[in-house]
Amino acid sequence: MSFLPPAFSEYIAPGTDRCAFIRDYLAARGVRTAVVPIDGKNHILVQFEGRAYNPQFRIKTVIAHYDRVEGSPGANDNSAADWQLMNWAAELKDWPQFHNVRIFFTDGEELGWNTGVSEQGAFGLASVFRRLGITNDDVYVFDACGRGEIPVLSNTAIPSDVSPRFTTAFRDLFGRTEELLRRASPGRWMSLPVPYSDNASFLACGIPAVAVTMLPADEASLYARELNKNKGLASAVLNRESSKKQRLAEHIPDYSYKERLPRTWRLFHTPEDNEASLTSGSFRVMHNILQTLAEAKAF
Repeated sequence: MSFLPPAFSEYIAPGTDRCAFIRDYLAARGVRTAVVPIDGKNHILVQFEGRAYNPQFRIKTVIAHYDRVEGSPGANDNSAADWQLMNWAAELKDWPQFHNVRIFFTDGEELGWNTGVSEQGAFGLASVFRRLGITNDDVYVFDACGRGEIPVLSNTAIPSDVSPRFTTAFRDLFGRTEELLRRASPGRWMSLPVPYSDNASFLACGIPAVAVTMLPADEASLYARELNKNKGLASAVLNRESSKKQRLAEHIPDYSYKERLPRTWRLFHTPEDNEASLTSGSFRVMHNILQTLAEAKAF
């Protein structure tokens, strides 16, 4: 693709050691990283200098998973977001003022896609956050951000059995994210049910987290219409569990679920999730979002 450098093709090539690639790519740009091993998964923490942080304001923990399903290039799921965050990290290294951004590239997100959130690599990371009392960060998860020009904020339902404090914290974070998207992509963003990513691990550990993805405009509009027509679709997409701990998606016929999802999502975990499926507009919009996020300040 003309808008992507040859190094991106190297990143999605079969057999690439993606952990080493990310660390080498950032090191070549003067960005330090550390591997954080938890439960057999190797997460990557970007290490900025102390001047990048002001304790008067909230830390913004930004996450993108770097693992992928075997047999798929994973260009959109999740190499595009990795690439966007890698280049953003290089910009933040020389940011003229504090930005309060903490970046993790997480390992093992795909392990939970059909088994459960506790199998996600980020679940161990979120558990460590919880144990250390790191529960007041604004946690932003970016997943599949390389196709389309419409940012989509997952309108995750808040369980009824959570504490009022969690509910308030989540709603505050959700509102800040809405404002972020209004500023970065005026009039061109949506809030829709989105399949859980690493945000599920943090939510399961009682830490508010939001997920942002990208979709082509026609796919986003069609998906919104399908949600209005099929009231069970949102539950299926969010993989909510019944009292028997069975995913509701298992009780909805494939034809009424999968075929009503955006085509972008149906490319996940297939050979078609390749470089040719990506769009340059996504990278422009994501750059605006990340720049706006770096500038955002919240107490």
